[in-house]
Amino acid sequence: MSLAHITSLLNKHKLVEGLVHSQPMARQALVEAIVHRKHLNEVLQRLESTPAADIGVVLDSVRFEDAAFLWQQLPEERRGEVLWEISDELRDRLSLVRAVEVAESQINAFELIDGRLRQRAITCRADLEGIQPIWIDLFHASDAERAYVGAHFGLVLPDSGDTTDLEVSSRFHVEETGEIHLHSNFLLDREGNSRSVPVAFVLHGEILFSVRNEELPVFRLQRRRARMQQGYVSDCKDVLLDLYGADVEYSADALEGVYNTLGKVGRQVLSETISDEEAAGILADIAEEEDLNGRIRSNILDTQRALSFMMRCKMLSPAEIEDAKQILRDIESLNSHTAFLFDKINFLMDATIGFININQNRRVSQLTVFGVVFMPINILAGIGGMSEFSMMTAGIPWPISFGAFVVGMGLIGWGTYVALRYAEVRRAKQALKAKVAATA
Repeated sequence: MSLAHITSLLNKHKLVEGLVHSQPMARQALVEAIVHRKHLNEVLQRLESTPAADIGVVLDSVRFEDAAFLWQQLPEERRGEVLWEISDELRDRLSLVRAVEVAESQINAFELIDGRLRQRAITCRADLEGIQPIWIDLFHASDAERAYVGAHFGLVLPDSGDTTDLEVSSRFHVEETGEIHLHSNFLLDREGNSRSVPVAFVLHGEILFSVRNEELPVFRLQRRRARMQQGYVSDCKDVLLDLYGADVEYSADALEGVYNTLGKVGRQVLSETISDEEAAGILADIAEEEDLNGRIRSNILDTQRALSFMMRCKMLSPAEIEDAKQILRDIESLNSHTAFLFDKINFLMDATIGFININQNRRVSQLTVFGVVFMPINILAGIGGMSEFSMMTAGIPWPISFGAFVVGMGLIGWGTYVALRYAEVRRAKQALKAKVAATA
């Protein structure tokens, strides 16, 4: 959308609406509304297909009245990125400060003052002037925001959403200009919804840039610690190491939650009886904890690779190397815990499946007992239905003969059941005596 094109479109819009308004006609208000809507749709279609940078150039070039009109036609989701493409003067005239405050994106710069981090919210271009940050955190930043912040400091900031397509070997590299790029995954453990969130880090000069699209507890914890504790961080690399260390701590807390959940599941599994419905719920809980345990293991291994890369690049001071080694030792201890949890999960899953098999065997055994009890009854019933039985009881009234036959079948069935029960109890007593004799 060129400046000449939008100017022509605005002039056409004013001319046509002026002519319609000046000529009396039937239902003039309806005609004016239809013409106005037609031109608005045309302007909206042009704006939707135009890059934010071109829209910013147009807004700065046209008259303020036309700029205000075009701004009102912009979709809400595009206003945030267009704000970074217009001048601060036009921004103030349009009273757009509130639009930035409620925007989804957040850019924060952190300066090291008296040993503590001081946070400054970046809402416009002027906020970047005169600051000396050691860390700039871009949360859900638009393409225009990333481009301007990167251009201000002389680098190109990546989109964290693009890091998922990178090969593992490409996530940690050094550019020809000396920039160090690290693409790491941070754990986000929410109730019933745990996942790994990609975060892109760039070390440029003495500034750490972090680009992410989701809020993470690790970043909130790091900001709070650095603001409250004097001397907690000393430079940008120290900030990055502390972020990785906080992520390992967060993973350890998540592992404690896995331990607690598996402890409850274990008490259920080791109880005397488990119904099939309870077993199904237990299997679902075990599968969820297994997925979280695997995600934690993958996350800490990714952190381990990032720390190893930083140490190989010889970018850390001796004190920072010691901090990195301590984090690596914590990761090694967590790896042994995750391996133990995998074994425990497999045991609980096998035990639960074993209880399901026991329940099925019990039902099959019950069906077998019923079959054995009713087998002689079925034989007698077959005999009673033959003509020979009627011939043998020809002189006896049929109610007496058949009644005695039914009673006899019942007695035989009951006797069969008692015999089977006695045999089962005797076998159990013999097994118990053998067990006691073996332990004595």
